[in-house]
Amino acid sequence: MERRTYLGSLGVAGFAGIAGCLNSLGLGNSNTALPPADDHPSDPSYPSHGDEFPSFSIPDPIAGTTVSLEDFVGERPFLLTYFYTSCPDGVCPALLTRLQWVQEDAAERDYADDIALLAFTFDPKNDTAEALKDHAEGQHLDYEADNFHFLRPETNEEAKQIMEEKFGMPITTADESDDGNESSEDDGHGGNESHDDGGHSGNESHSGNESHSGNESHDDGAHAGHTQIIHSKRITLVNEDGYVERAYPKAVQSEMAVTKEQLLEDVGTVVGVE
Repeated sequence: MERRTYLGSLGVAGFAGIAGCLNSLGLGNSNTALPPADDHPSDPSYPSHGDEFPSFSIPDPIAGTTVSLEDFVGERPFLLTYFYTSCPDGVCPALLTRLQWVQEDAAERDYADDIALLAFTFDPKNDTAEALKDHAEGQHLDYEADNFHFLRPETNEEAKQIMEEKFGMPITTADESDDGNESSEDDGHGGNESHDDGGHSGNESHSGNESHSGNESHDDGAHAGHTQIIHSKRITLVNEDGYVERAYPKAVQSEMAVTKEQLLEDVGTVVGVE
């Protein structure tokens, strides 16, 4: 299949004409296939269960095109996470591993055309197209597959604005945090956590297999000159009508980490895989 043949083919005018699609499947007045999670927050700052995902239009530097919400609404669900390649503590590799799980499962169970996988970098200054390609290879992600896109804003300032104003997730640098401007996100991380406990299945891009104690940052020299960014550990699952099915708030390295079994079950339900 030719890569990204679905992009630009939809011409979706908005949600009004399709809001009833899921209702026709016998889901009553619900816009989602999944019920709210047991730990769903009462008033999150970010798009969560049942919310319409905000419109976006962001370049994919590898495909040389722009990826928009409208490319997926009415077409297929998508799974989105947020990362940067010089992440020093294993959180970002763990987030991308979740996308790799789904990409592998989709290929095995023949629903690769029915799900899109998006990885948004908020450090475009360092995350060039070549850096993203190398990172994807280390993560065993097929970045040339029709169902995968890196999203890379033009500048770090633009990336921060999109993260905070559209996706509702504050980010800050370690220097800003030291000055008392730490992110208000309660699921942020800044390099002081241990690696994911078995969640990567050998697919991480960082080297070494040691754990890191609570007060020790991971700095093996590979990230010299890169600013440490404190950010959330979120993965968002959006259905084909543009509504959030899940916003896993602490998807990795926490007691709320989403397991492979749960993630594939949720994606399968939203996609409609038996």
